[in-house]
Amino acid sequence: MKKTYNGSCHCGKVRFQALIDLAEGTGKCNCSICTKTRAWGAIVKPDAFTLLSGEEELSLYQFNSHSTEWLFCRSCGVRSFGRGNVPEIGGAYVSVAVNCLDDVTLEELSTAPVQYMDGRNNNWFEAPAETRYL
Repeated sequence: MKKTYNGSCHCGKVRFQALIDLAEGTGKCNCSICTKTRAWGAIVKPDAFTLLSGEEELSLYQFNSHSTEWLFCRSCGVRSFGRGNVPEIGGAYVSVAVNCLDDVTLEELSTAPVQYMDGRNNNWFEAPAETRYL
């Protein structure tokens, strides 16, 4: 069931709301940036995401295909969400860092299904052979 979650970066300058059904699944990837940041996200459509404050605090990092905007708070460095447009996954999206949801319960996090993606080998719809480090 979809639920409105409130989220933020560590210092609280970037705040957002997102309508997410964690039971629909979350994702972890082994590409270079996701591995280094231990990213764990839930994908939502842009109309299910509202940036409440902190647009001016966001810095942008892009690499490779520039299909994703990796946004992070310039004060605390936390990347609470990113956005992009990838036709293979349904077009425009926002990837919400589930560990930045302020009102998510431990039960919701521990029971949320995780789909693993092998981004390191550009094999996005298959899990990598090893996932324990993700």
